Amino acid sequence: MSTIIVTGASSGIGRATAELFLAEGWTVGLLARSADVLHEMASDYVNAIPLVADVTDAEMVQSAFQSFQDKADRLDVLFNNAGIFAPGGTIDEILLEDWYQSVNVNLNGMFHCAREAFRTMRHQFPQGGRIINNGSIAAHVPRPNSVHYSATKHAITGLTRSLSLDGRDFGIACGQIDIGNARTQMVQGLVDNAKAAGQTPDPTMDVEDAARSVMHMASLPPEANVQFMTVMATTMPYIGRG
Repeated sequence: MSTIIVTGASSGIGRATAELFLAEGWTVGLLARSADVLHEMASDYVNAIPLVADVTDAEMVQSAFQSFQDKADRLDVLFNNAGIFAPGGTIDEILLEDWYQSVNVNLNGMFHCAREAFRTMRHQFPQGGRIINNGSIAAHVPRPNSVHYSATKHAITGLTRSLSLDGRDFGIACGQIDIGNARTQMVQGLVDNAKAAGQTPDPTMDVEDAARSVMHMASLPPEANVQFMTVMATTMPYIGRG
């Protein structure tokens, strides 16, 4: 049975992805801060392992990965997904606390989780595994008024490339999925803000399409890797946006 840890598993893309992998019979570590939500999700699946942790806390992340290893014996895939979109604005309008929180969750948190996954995959037998980082369309071209989000997501591309390079000797593959406007609570907030400003919101797509894309990346044999995948609403203004 294949195994995966999904971070940010309690909502949005993370929850949709975790539920798809559970339905497909994978052993899934559900990592998020919301204990009640994780236990509710796990109640319907014998192959679910709740892992209550804050990705910004390195010790909690280490403990969660060790707990998963103790129960599942092996980690095949990490979907490194947890992230936030703090209130936007031009750089002089963004609160310092929102900048620091964005860096702490979107970059430090993903580093903590990738670090533990890499360590686990390097030392398990057979050696190896796969890390899938959730980048964003903003990893390539920014949305207006999102310097904090865009900067952290550009950094994830550097993380992905470095992990791909450093993981070669240990059978650890790393790829990045850049998801554009999947219908989640976060994206709905952007849609609502656009409507409130009298603007036409960007097109969206079903979050299940994002989850199926992660499934494709995770299900490849060890000899193959999707380095970068972009999946988005067909008419989203991405091409030509930059």
